[in-house]
Parts: sequence; C-alpha cells; structure tokens
Amino acid sequence: MSEQPIRWLKFSSPKHFYFLVERLAPWLTGVGLLALLLGLYVGFILAPEDYQQGNSYRIMFLHVPAAWLSMLIYLLMALYGLIHLVWRVRMADIMARALAPTGMLFCAIALWTGALWGKPTWGAYWVWDARITTQLILLFLYAGYIALHHAIDDRHKAAQAASLLALVGSVNVPIIYFSVQWWNTLHQGASIAPGSSPTMATVMFVALMLMTLACWMYAIVVPLRRAQTLILLSEGRSQWVRDGLLVKQGGDRHA
Repeated sequence: MSEQPIRWLKFSSPKHFYFLVERLAPWLTGVGLLALLLGLYVGFILAPEDYQQGNSYRIMFLHVPAAWLSMLIYLLMALYGLIHLVWRVRMADIMARALAPTGMLFCAIALWTGALWGKPTWGAYWVWDARITTQLILLFLYAGYIALHHAIDDRHKAAQAASLLALVGSVNVPIIYFSVQWWNTLHQGASIAPGSSPTMATVMFVALMLMTLACWMYAIVVPLRRAQTLILLSEGRSQWVRDGLLVKQGGDRHA
C-alpha cells in the first residue's frame, strides 16, 4: 500500500479529523458565502423572467439544490452506515449522525419550495404526485433515523439500528430520482441530465450552479462542525481534548 492512502487513513481518528475540520471549515465557509452572493445576484438580478412561469421559476434556485442534496446526503448516510456496520469505524457513525439534520432540513426545504412553486404552476400547493410522495417518505426516513438514535440508550446498539435504517431507506432515493420516468406524474423532468445540454438559458444555469455550490458548502461545513461537537461529547475525557481546551482558554485570556 502506498504511503498517501495510509496518510489519509489517519483522519478516521476523531482527533485528526477534528483538527482537519478546524483548518478547512473557514475556507469552505468563505467559498459558500461568495457563491451565495453571486448566485442571488445572477439569479434575481441578471436572469430574466421565464416566458411561461414569470418570476415564480426563481424558486428553482433553492428548490433544485435542496432536492439534490436531500437525496445525496441520505446516500452518504447509507454509505457511512455500511462502513460502520462492516468495519466498526466510529467516525462513520458520527458523520452519519452529523449529516442527518442537514439532510432533513434540505428535504423539508425541497418540499416547502416545491409547494410554493406548485401553486402558480399546477394550481395547488400539494398533489399526491409520485416524486412528491417519495420525497415526503424521505423526510420521514430522516426523522426516523434521528429519532432512533435518541430512542436507544446504548450508543452502540443505536448506531447499528440507525445504520441499518439508513441502508434500507436508501432504496427510496433512486425511486425519487426515476419517478418522473417510471410513472405519469405532474412533476417536470430533469432540466439538467448527464450527457445532455441544459434545457434553460445560460444565465439561469449559471445561477443554479452557483446556488448549488452555496448549498453544497453549507451541507459540508455544518455537518463537519456538528461532527466536531459529537466528537467532543464522545471524547470528552481524552487527553487531547483537555489539552486543546486548555490551549483555547489560554488564548482567550491573552486576547
């Protein structure tokens, strides 16, 4: 095995992971804020009205990234769950737990913005469309994962049960994605698909990509910070945690 993969394996240790996040998080936050400001400017100032939907289409700039991330984050949770079940890597369970609230937030945003977009487009806030219904099931899966972790006192058993739920629930994600192809639904098909050109104006596409990048950075930074908190809760008695707190307190006094 080469030295490079071994070097990266050390970040599966809570200590090394914690200090890696300390270095990366400020830079990722800056990228996210810049992308958000540019995305809002391009999407709400430069992008023109749509000839069919008027200004209501601008909900897309939040709805689409939220929907994408709600599915991706759940798949990541399932992957971390598999790693935890097979190799008993503690950081895998911590990362899955850290991702769950953010994934649930994006899932809720996707449903809420979809309802706001549906009213002027379909004439109703809610219809029992295949994609919307499976997206709602995803929200319940997120809630179930979080509740399961809190319902079981034994941390090891809770991690196993939640990991299993994440794996089983991941079957719902491809159903969400392909629902518009498998069933006759009101929900429109994908405007961006691999191997084909976007079916929207360039300025709209740029705004969507910038907003997607901003949401990506949020979906990275917030779970990483949440993982740091979970590490401190589980490693509170470790010497490296106490040494780090002493150094921080000393720095605060000299500031």
